[in-house]
Amino acid sequence: MSGRSATASTELLATATLEHAWRIATMHTPVGLYPKAGLLPAVVEVRDQTGDWDSAGQTRQLMLSDGGSVIERTTNVDRLEFFAYNLTDFQRIFGVMVQSARAEWTFSKAPNGTLIRWRYTFYSTPGYGLPLAAIIKFLWAPYMDRVLPGIVTEIERSR
Repeated sequence: MSGRSATASTELLATATLEHAWRIATMHTPVGLYPKAGLLPAVVEVRDQTGDWDSAGQTRQLMLSDGGSVIERTTNVDRLEFFAYNLTDFQRIFGVMVQSARAEWTFSKAPNGTLIRWRYTFYSTPGYGLPLAAIIKFLWAPYMDRVLPGIVTEIERSR
């Protein structure tokens, strides 16, 4: 990666088994779980998914409420433990500022359920490291803190 990186992370306990939390959080469509928040668009549709998200190398295109899109490709799938994917081909302002990104999800047994850790690292295009770091700190990190409880609610609701 040629630009600078900016990382945000969050974690939350789901009162569900590891197996159930894994199944819902990693294999569920992102539509409806990632709402619009301020300047950040919602995920409104999934296109061209190449298969179940249970192995490395699967791809899909997320369509966003601002008319943009992003491509996701799974890179690591260690069932019941770790799930990661790279994001490329950003559109709109992120298309200018972001070279790529990586999302990582870690699942571990915890008292009363499953601890879910979610980490996002964005890699800037040259010259956009500082503005991107500010966006990640002030917009994306708080967004993750709002989204993960909704995902946990879905996990717990669907038990």
